[in-house]
Amino acid sequence: MDKVLRDRVPNLSRTEGQRLIEAGQVEVDGRPRKPAYRVGVGERVTVVLPAEESEPALIPEEMSLDIVFEDPHLLAVNKPAGLVVHPGPGHPRGTLVNALLAHHPPIADVGPPDRAGIVHRLDKDTSGVMVIAKTEAALEALQEQFRRRDVRKAYLALVNERVQPPEGIIEVPLGRDPADRQKMAPSPEGRYSRTRYRVIRLFPRHTLVEARPYTGRTHQVRVHLSWLGHPIVGDTVYGRRRQPLLEDRHFLHASRLILTHPATGQATPFEAPLPDELRHVLHRLGYSTPADGAADLRPQDEHDT
Repeated sequence: MDKVLRDRVPNLSRTEGQRLIEAGQVEVDGRPRKPAYRVGVGERVTVVLPAEESEPALIPEEMSLDIVFEDPHLLAVNKPAGLVVHPGPGHPRGTLVNALLAHHPPIADVGPPDRAGIVHRLDKDTSGVMVIAKTEAALEALQEQFRRRDVRKAYLALVNERVQPPEGIIEVPLGRDPADRQKMAPSPEGRYSRTRYRVIRLFPRHTLVEARPYTGRTHQVRVHLSWLGHPIVGDTVYGRRRQPLLEDRHFLHASRLILTHPATGQATPFEAPLPDELRHVLHRLGYSTPADGAADLRPQDEHDT
């Protein structure tokens, strides 16, 4: 259906069409459908287009970027907690996109203007590795890898209480929380969601886990671990309101990402060490990590099957 929208609605990209479908603004014969729905002959597709608004021009802003890799096709950054990925309501400036426009001005022509070069996202208070496309060809190739779920991602999370069993797979469908549309929640009518986890270190009242999401739903790791009964430390949305260990962010870090380089065709890993504020939390719990935050926290390389 997203391809039908792209071909039939003038000036509407496939990505924008997918957003309209996910927002419930597209119906087939009066019923909402998913982007992958195959439209049949004679079916009537109804699209509610958003009102056109004059958007302020995006302003390049010089910011310090922790770049872990860069070549003519893509770059990988270690995003800090507190940095919003792209402009939106309440965040018109000071985002990663603004910084990318200053670092590499041609990226303004890669994808939608407000998401220049963005292939995937991390929540504002989640730190870690992000890959950004520098060309339209790289953007399309990387987006296709994410759609096919060929990209392998690993997160480090400190959760409340001791996790048992030490490893497992969480398959719980997720959808919008009917009581709060800004949140996600387990739902039998939600979209298929799968996360694999394993315990790295047990503490008296906490557990350091590695989480590897197979699907890429909004807030997936946070909601799945909360559903398991072990909300992430510092997560005031899906966990406890007061967190003496970590007050200004939650303990979720995208530590590793492996994808096929769009130009070389080679499997390419990208890693981001734990930031100081998270290493200090582990130190308080009696678990010291090296200065680079990596070492024995690195995830396994096998594909999540």
